[in-house]
Amino acid sequence: MELANRTLTADVIAALRYWPGIIWGGQKNPPDPVDITVLPPFFNEVLQDLPWWNRDWRVDHVEPGKPLDTGRGRYGLLSTYVEVFVPGTVGSSGGESLPFVAKVGFAGERLVGFQAKIGDVVLGPATVPAGRPEPHPFARLFTGLMDLRGISVREMALATERSMSTIRMLRGGGTNPDPELVQEVAWALGMTEADVRVIAGLDGGGTG
Repeated sequence: MELANRTLTADVIAALRYWPGIIWGGQKNPPDPVDITVLPPFFNEVLQDLPWWNRDWRVDHVEPGKPLDTGRGRYGLLSTYVEVFVPGTVGSSGGESLPFVAKVGFAGERLVGFQAKIGDVVLGPATVPAGRPEPHPFARLFTGLMDLRGISVREMALATERSMSTIRMLRGGGTNPDPELVQEVAWALGMTEADVRVIAGLDGGGTG
């Protein structure tokens, strides 16, 4: 799914920003009606970019969205980024129907992020090229925690008594954060093992 250089039309932006169920400063209450029927064709167009998407399935109904990020901060400061989720349904020619939720992030007219949940399956853009597995989510968090502390790969390898290649794989998502490794990197990061276990998505607590 290619998001780069995809722009949103003014009517799609208006529909995505139509939140009649939300009361917040700066919005008319109730807001003027907006045509949200432009959203199913937009969602279907984006989903068509998935080469394996079954063209028999179509988004056939949507409801007004709910903002995750309104583009307005606590003190009314404007930001260019807006994120909203839009519920609805998808249907097939065979009469099947499944719940649908789209999460759309945009800045100005530019589509920044898109994720669709159809039934209990989540669809979204890949972070690495086709044919390669998606990296473990811990990779980005671990990399950020190291970088914030100014810890190099070599320093982390020395602190955990692991090879530099292991640390590089953990940063790149090429290896999973097993409990023993989590315990070692928690100490090196100056964090409790329990906290890092939560970040890594491991069940249970630690001894930190």
